[in-house]
Amino acid sequence: MKYHISKTIPPQEFHAVKEKVTEALKTEGFGVLTEIDIQATMKTKLDKDYRPFLILGACSPTYADKVLSIDPNMSALLPCNVSLRELENGDIEISAVDPIAAMASLGNPLIEPLAREVKEKLVRVVDAVK
Repeated sequence: MKYHISKTIPPQEFHAVKEKVTEALKTEGFGVLTEIDIQATMKTKLDKDYRPFLILGACSPTYADKVLSIDPNMSALLPCNVSLRELENGDIEISAVDPIAAMASLGNPLIEPLAREVKEKLVRVVDAVK
């Protein structure tokens, strides 16, 4: 099973893509709780050069509440990560976790419909960014 939803877009200003992703997340009811700058972190911690690469920790409070009300241990799988990374040719890959792969396979049938709904939202987020 594929564990992420992704697509590649043509080269453009990286920060502008981050703003497009953030806006698309907002449209679908998500906020960005965390931002991990892989490029900066790897340079600081390992003195290793990376192309621009961000992980956005996105959360829909409504869906987080529903999932945590069913199984509080699902907190280990939250938030939904969405990553942006510049590829060698300058294109930018946008990738989001597939909540069905992450959550639904854990055997709780009450989680499965929620995971499907969140996946639909994340597919729309990824699709919206051009």
